[in-house]
Amino acid sequence: MKSSLHKLLLILLTFLIQVPLSYAQHLSLPQQNDRWLLQSNGSITWNISNRLPHADHIEMSGEKVSLWVAYSVDNSKVCHITRTIVFPTFRMLPDDTRSHIAYTFDDNALPRMYVDGRLLRPDPSAASTGVQVKSINQHGIMRMEEQVGDQKSVKIERSFFPSVDKPLAIEKYKFINTGNKPVTIFVEHLKREATTDTIRSKGGPHTIIIQSLNDGSRILQPGQSYTFSVCYQATDHPTSLLPIDPELEEKARQNRIAEIEAPLQLQTPDSILNAMFAFAKIRATESIFKTEGGYMHGPGGLSYYAAIWANDQAEYINPYFAISGDRIGNLSAMNAYRMFARYMNPDYNALPSSIVAEGDTVWKGAGDRGDQAMIAYGASRYALTYGNADSAKVLWPLISWCLEYSRRHINTQGVVESKSDELEGRFPSGKANLSTNCLYYDALISSALLGRQLQLPKQQTDLYTKQAAQLKENIEKYFGADIAGFHTYKYYETNDVLRAWICMPLTMGIYDRSKGTIDALFSPQLWTADGLATQAGQDTFWDRSTLYALRGVLQAGATEQAMTFLQYYSRRRLLGEHVPYPVEAYPEGNQRHLSAESGLYCRIFTEGLFGIRPTGFHSFTLSPRLPKNWNFMTLRNIKAFGRSFDITVIRKDVNEVVTVIPAGGKVIQKTWAGKVPMEFKLE
Repeated sequence: MKSSLHKLLLILLTFLIQVPLSYAQHLSLPQQNDRWLLQSNGSITWNISNRLPHADHIEMSGEKVSLWVAYSVDNSKVCHITRTIVFPTFRMLPDDTRSHIAYTFDDNALPRMYVDGRLLRPDPSAASTGVQVKSINQHGIMRMEEQVGDQKSVKIERSFFPSVDKPLAIEKYKFINTGNKPVTIFVEHLKREATTDTIRSKGGPHTIIIQSLNDGSRILQPGQSYTFSVCYQATDHPTSLLPIDPELEEKARQNRIAEIEAPLQLQTPDSILNAMFAFAKIRATESIFKTEGGYMHGPGGLSYYAAIWANDQAEYINPYFAISGDRIGNLSAMNAYRMFARYMNPDYNALPSSIVAEGDTVWKGAGDRGDQAMIAYGASRYALTYGNADSAKVLWPLISWCLEYSRRHINTQGVVESKSDELEGRFPSGKANLSTNCLYYDALISSALLGRQLQLPKQQTDLYTKQAAQLKENIEKYFGADIAGFHTYKYYETNDVLRAWICMPLTMGIYDRSKGTIDALFSPQLWTADGLATQAGQDTFWDRSTLYALRGVLQAGATEQAMTFLQYYSRRRLLGEHVPYPVEAYPEGNQRHLSAESGLYCRIFTEGLFGIRPTGFHSFTLSPRLPKNWNFMTLRNIKAFGRSFDITVIRKDVNEVVTVIPAGGKVIQKTWAGKVPMEFKLE
């Protein structure tokens, strides 16, 4: 009897040891308590009832302005707002990353408003009428619904949005008489100006103006409404201002959001993933500024405007723009690479990490962060995906220069050395780090494919292929390690704790240690309530590593594990406490909605879930990862590889039927068994 019991216990212990880690992690993911609700029109709404107080912030951008709205709702359901308006192309001296001008306005900066002679204030008092917020809605425009006073006979609909093409942000008020008696509304006229220091102002003094439009007195009969606006603008010519039409500006903003959402539409059985993808497209694409140096995508976050980085733009967002279908996005991508190309040199000194102040100066504060690998990786993938031979020819000198730079920094152990990585010394990265080497590896593969499209000498493209194969071996020898019991990677030579960037080999198609790496990523040592910790045992997280990891786990074929965490992460970011986009980091930056992270989110789906890998100007491979509980998934109106087309994946028995439908072209249909990537060529 004792022997049988021992055998039973041994069997049970063996089973528990072999239970996939993802099951345990799935059970331990925190319970989500949504604050926001997804609406049928694709927006999200917070219907304010309890769970107060609560505060959040959101950024919205146009070509000449960025509007940061920080809002808090107290226990009395009174909403307090501060508005920070950034003007990226109005700058001060000396030139640096943060030399743009920005002004913050709280509720006290607004014109005074009266309802039936009683002062309207955010906070109720004996001599005023209070306002309670009922709901807040987000979808490229922030909208609020408020109720005035105890009688609840007046409703206010407020909206906040940036101009699409002007240095202008608008806050619009619509008063609606919902009672059965006439109501008198009076709004004071307001116009205030501030002018910057002439000596320190770049290009002359800049004037910032806050003013009310359509103010004055109105008598509203039951059912009638009245609209006025508060405008925040910058100008160098305050005596010759052009008229502002808030209605036209709002319509233009709506049209721009619709333009961003029209191409590359994700359709799956999961409405939250569909919506989060659509929201990420907005943030990824809106943050492009029209500067003296051309269109420049900027991360935002009150700090990073009219400037580009080797990671945020060249590596993260530009490959997304190649498939996004957005005209301005692609203009900004090509412009970014051209700007970096200006700094190529015959001595192969490192390119700047960042080009700032509308292209007038640079930032090299962290030394070589592996920037050349970032640029070569992003530019080669961009050129292939965009599918335009002329654009690729423009990019090739930059790509080949960056590859040669990296080759010259290979050490005696066969891996590339760099002073730091994209975290710029916040965490140790040794003399050679895993991220830089994985980027260089993928850049070699993509560059070999691109070189063949450009009909470069076979000797050159074959050399890139050979170098990639050798680097893959060296990555395994140098970085391959067992860390904390996981068969994965050390991030640098003497690293002995788990790091989030061990996901990088997966995103670049290196799967030798995929199981151990995936288990480590989703282990309690690294996974937190907000995604991956940068380093095991630390509270710091950067969404970019989580976004790379989710893409890489899907590419590696661990679909169900990836989907558990992707659905959790997406719900938290879209409907949780801080919405509606991926964030940069915490505690640094207060979880700013930096825009390139949203591009990385979209790439989880294009490159991870659908497994799109560019192989030529009009060709690509697909390795779709259809989750077990889905019977279809679709990407519609893709604009890449020189064509417009749809991709649909449908489950059929144990296989999947993949259909590529080019606009006006021949439909291509193949059966996917889940192993060898399928090749597609668009005629």
